[in-house]
Amino acid sequence: MKSSLQSTAVVGAGAVGSFFGAMLARGGHKATLVGRAAHVDAITRDGLQLHRAGRVEAVRVAATTGLDALRDADLVLVSVKSADTEATARAIAPLLAPGALVLSLQNGVDNADTIARHVGQTVLPAVVYVAVAMPEPGVVMHYGRGDLVIGARTVKRAGADGAPQPQQDGLAASMQQVVDLFAAAEVPVRISDDVIGELWSKLLVNCAYNAISALTQLPYGRLAAMPEIRETQAAVVREVLAVAQADGHPLGAAASTAAMEGIAVAMPAQLSSTAQDLARGKPTEIDHLNGFVARRGAAHGIATPVNQTLHALVKLAESARTAP
Repeated sequence: MKSSLQSTAVVGAGAVGSFFGAMLARGGHKATLVGRAAHVDAITRDGLQLHRAGRVEAVRVAATTGLDALRDADLVLVSVKSADTEATARAIAPLLAPGALVLSLQNGVDNADTIARHVGQTVLPAVVYVAVAMPEPGVVMHYGRGDLVIGARTVKRAGADGAPQPQQDGLAASMQQVVDLFAAAEVPVRISDDVIGELWSKLLVNCAYNAISALTQLPYGRLAAMPEIRETQAAVVREVLAVAQADGHPLGAAASTAAMEGIAVAMPAQLSSTAQDLARGKPTEIDHLNGFVARRGAAHGIATPVNQTLHALVKLAESARTAP
């Protein structure tokens, strides 16, 4: 059966969005990046310069600064910063095609729900595992991985006879089309029965690394090499586990610790996205990482002193670097 996914638009084409849009384009799929003017101009002039696997490839991919590209897209990848999700959702809502599928390729656990409050189309959360950076407009550096996990925002129950409900069955078919589309572009995508739980697992890892990498401007491998930092990360993990449990998403302690430790092995040279933002004087997503855990912890009466401290320190550094 021919896929209904013929055209993709990437909203908020920074390093992550540009990487996945470029992978689709180099795989022969029609993709359009919606980004900032300097980035768009560089891509239009020279193609997107993708540094990957030891070589540089100029990927010819459409790019624009306007959201009109969404009108003909049947797949929309939202890759804006979490703080911009609400405004972006409002802006794209009147432009989306009736049958469009929207994927949230963002940090944090609640972005897909935020988008869904404003659009009538199906919105899927995606857990993003990729190490990338955009050192200058039109250039994306790929350091590791490049895969996605997708799933429904809520778990759909089977009917009384045990068969999937029609809505669930239709959603499963749509998700499989996403898997097939990205597979043709050499991007592995896995469908999860509990994507929100997996977003919490990703949040846990981000909380353990992003703020510390940002404050020190050091890559993951350097953080993991110091026992005192590993103990701080372990304390972050314990706090996130407690908050996730209270929020209805219990995570395995051993698996979570292994995942946290494994990131430094898989991506030793990676600076966190928070570190990259801080270095460039850009607003970070720390409110949606350690700050989110601190807020949810407070709501449940759970103490999160390490996450609170990391959140506060990044906010202080952020204010110093963005001050006029």
